[in-house]
Amino acid sequence: MNKKVLILCTGNSCRSIIAEALVNAKLEGIDAESSGVKASGRVNPNAKKLLESHQIWREEYHSKTIDTVIEKPFDLVVTVCDHAKESCPMFPKPTPTIHVGFEDPDGKPYEAFETTYQEIETVLLPKIQEAFASQKQ
Repeated sequence: MNKKVLILCTGNSCRSIIAEALVNAKLEGIDAESSGVKASGRVNPNAKKLLESHQIWREEYHSKTIDTVIEKPFDLVVTVCDHAKESCPMFPKPTPTIHVGFEDPDGKPYEAFETTYQEIETVLLPKIQEAFASQKQ
């Protein structure tokens, strides 16, 4: 059975969507969802374009609020912005949480989205793998 990860940020339009797609595409045995503490209700067009260019975009990716996923059982919650870390809600069952912050590319040129993608791939994905490896011990 795959491990379940929730990627949480404020708007759920850039960083968390990119992280969700990367986890689902690159980490075997781990399924990711994302949500926002105050979801924007839309995926940033540059984030979608970026994920399409890497062939990891899925039509089911969309901006959603925490209340739509809070009852789901997650094995790990990952906050990718300071605001989400500070306002991370309590989950119905105790869930391990890690924080790895990334700069918000929203409103910046497309290159900022590429930078965020690379940072999430090289920094966050190993942290998620480490978190699950330490849970086994």
